[in-house]
Amino acid sequence: MQHLQPGGLETMVLNLTQASPADQPVHIISLEGRKADVLRAWPALHPFAGHIHCLEKPAGWSLTTLWRLTRLLRQLKPAAVHTHHLGPMLYGGLASRLARVPTLVHTEHDAWYLDDPHQRTLALWGLRAFKPILVADATPVANQLLAKLGQLSPTVIPNGIDELRFAPGAAALARQEMGLPQGVKLIGCAARLESVKGHTLLLEAVRALPEEVHLALAGVGSLQNALQQQCQQLGIAHRVHFLGLVENMPRFYQGLDLFCLPSLAEGMPLCVLEAQACGVPVVMSDVGAAREIVCQASGHILSERDPGRLAQLLAQGLLHCHSLRAVTREFVCQQSSLSRMAQAYQQLYSR
Repeated sequence: MQHLQPGGLETMVLNLTQASPADQPVHIISLEGRKADVLRAWPALHPFAGHIHCLEKPAGWSLTTLWRLTRLLRQLKPAAVHTHHLGPMLYGGLASRLARVPTLVHTEHDAWYLDDPHQRTLALWGLRAFKPILVADATPVANQLLAKLGQLSPTVIPNGIDELRFAPGAAALARQEMGLPQGVKLIGCAARLESVKGHTLLLEAVRALPEEVHLALAGVGSLQNALQQQCQQLGIAHRVHFLGLVENMPRFYQGLDLFCLPSLAEGMPLCVLEAQACGVPVVMSDVGAAREIVCQASGHILSERDPGRLAQLLAQGLLHCHSLRAVTREFVCQQSSLSRMAQAYQQLYSR
């Protein structure tokens, strides 16, 4: 992986690690960062600390990082290496071939970066040179790969979540633990506070909703100060709750009436699956795998980036959210279980 910071891709890797057979230990390798720093910044990593390796890659291309990765793979002697996104595919692919790793698997979680000609050229070169087993985490991502990279045959393995961990719970207790207000309608969003996640649009939409509607934001990022200033300017600071990095995500979802992800670009975001597994209906932008992963019976897709339209969908979602909790959870449990994802990857690792 490129780095170990809280995010959907990183959480998916942790989920896969937890679901791996006991006799097949998994090591997590981050190109960037220092181990002590990443463990301090993300406490959820502590159970995996013994199998985490951080290579402290500097900015730009680094032969030292390639050499360290190759040496580490020769020491670990893995049966398979699984890379995520472009940079790790280039480093991991070359190091795997130098270390004679039998199987190389590469997963693409989105394909929007391929609009950049330079990155598209690098991706084509890496896929042709290292010949990994190519996986897309959603059908739209697979279609984008085919459209932008030509004759490829990616296997589609949808992301999965632990439906036993992410389950409905008492909303009042969850709000109490999270320090969130009781007696209000609560919309939640779990995403890095970065421009691609679309928080500015969501804040504008919340302004158009009644005073009884509050918003809880789980996540950290470079835009936190700017978003807090926007709340002040919109007059909704008292209704928007910045929670920072949330460790107990099931509790976060359990306290919500509705979940919203207004991103500009996504692949198959785990947070949408997690929220629905907790029985929380979703409003999501029409990006990535939205039409595959949002329950049609309870959720809504935002097709235009208009705050008024988003406000309408949020209002509609809040009307019947509690009566649709069971069907929302059932939708996710049937198609996006962690065990199903893990089994699919295990078959690829053993090729």
